[in-house]
Amino acid sequence: MTVNTPLCFRGKNILAPMVRVGTLPMRLLALDYGADIVYCEELIDIKMLQCKRVINEVLETVDFVAPNERVVFRTCERERHCVVFQMGSADAERALAVAKLVESDVAGIDINMGCPKEYSTKGGMGAALLSDPDKIESILTTLVKGICKPVTCKIRILPSVEDTVNLVKRIEKTGIAAIAVHGRKKEERPQHPVHCDVIKAISEAVSIPVIANGGSHDFIKEYMDIETFRKATDASSVMIARAAMWNPSIFRKEGPFPLKEVMQDYIKYAVRYDNHYTNTKYCLCQMLREQLETTQGKKLHAAQSTQEICEAFEMADFYEETTAVLEAKKTSLETKIQDEDDQIEDPDVIKMAVRFDKREYPPQITPKMYLLEWCRKEKHPQPVYETVQRPLDRLFCSVVTVADQKYRSTLWDKSKKLAEQAAAIVCLRTLGVPEGKLCEGENHLINKRKREDLEHLNNRDHGKDIAEPSHKKANFTEETSDMNELFLIPAEGDPCA
Repeated sequence: MTVNTPLCFRGKNILAPMVRVGTLPMRLLALDYGADIVYCEELIDIKMLQCKRVINEVLETVDFVAPNERVVFRTCERERHCVVFQMGSADAERALAVAKLVESDVAGIDINMGCPKEYSTKGGMGAALLSDPDKIESILTTLVKGICKPVTCKIRILPSVEDTVNLVKRIEKTGIAAIAVHGRKKEERPQHPVHCDVIKAISEAVSIPVIANGGSHDFIKEYMDIETFRKATDASSVMIARAAMWNPSIFRKEGPFPLKEVMQDYIKYAVRYDNHYTNTKYCLCQMLREQLETTQGKKLHAAQSTQEICEAFEMADFYEETTAVLEAKKTSLETKIQDEDDQIEDPDVIKMAVRFDKREYPPQITPKMYLLEWCRKEKHPQPVYETVQRPLDRLFCSVVTVADQKYRSTLWDKSKKLAEQAAAIVCLRTLGVPEGKLCEGENHLINKRKREDLEHLNNRDHGKDIAEPSHKKANFTEETSDMNELFLIPAEGDPCA
């Protein structure tokens, strides 16, 4: 086991957690310019618990992917020893579950206790926790005892200095490694002066590192101002939000780079790590600020893709070159995986290169239905589907077992349901059994349904209350993909679904 030096929170310049800003490109850029520690944007515990950890071999990242295949959190080796994962949580057990999920990929875990926005407070998270010290203690104590990485929290100040200091002393007893303090009350906004005196009182009252935050408006305009703010608060470290959002080269001892150069550096990371264009666009707009009405600002505002953003900043060649390299790498990895898959000696599985195309079948009729019908007719147990997902491209492959024989397609599909249908096709074709395609002529399953529907209508007309046929209760429409199923290995629900 590799033992890493615990993250130190003294004498550090830190990128603050910022919603929509603190994604991977901004974190890496801040590190390049001199930041010692970077916090990711606040991510909600419930959303993270739905995610699956996926190693992205093309981007060389670790992705936490939601059931709808959106990447919720992406990180890489470059930041592993200096990125702190901030979560929004109001439940100790959920917080611990998320911390365990990401622990091996980050340097520390932080609980947001200062965000005053409704999306955070309405769930009892963020600044809402400040009025529930017992819950704060429960969450932090559970995390400190449950994981090996350092735990921190970020708070806002309370109405009185005394109450704030008492709360922080109680927080210190949980065993956390440091506390970040935004020197404003939860109802105050950036235009209100930061209360350096309160941060200083906290720094003098506790022994753990205090990280001062909130100085962008009043203090921090250039690198030297960071130390001025630290001294004014007597804090161990300084956390920078908006000043870094406007120009992350604020962390450079030698002075900031021109904004154009900073934005181009940001775009390079955004392309290299396949950042969603809407997030890239948002962050660039925060940097442009008053320049949004310029020709370049208008081009950025009109951009509807990463490629168009690159064109707006005269980086079209970089985009083409980088995406070509990534695509070539993806193709190479896919070929390697396919070669390895083909070489696997698997005599127990009958394989065939097929895909399910719903256009070739009547509405609501699928190969899985035909296979189930055949198994019932032949007195076999119903088919059992085992589905796996490939980390590289998140495609699916399914193996169906029928009468102790396994079948699968050699082609990988974009969804669990499509992979299962392909496996069913392989089985049906091997057995020489009809699979329900339009070209096969009269479809007995459709006729069966029509008879059942007619019986149902006749019985209803005669006042008989009969149970609905099972196929009426199931949704066989392949267009409606239940994304929550994607990461379940066994087939769920009705065997024809």
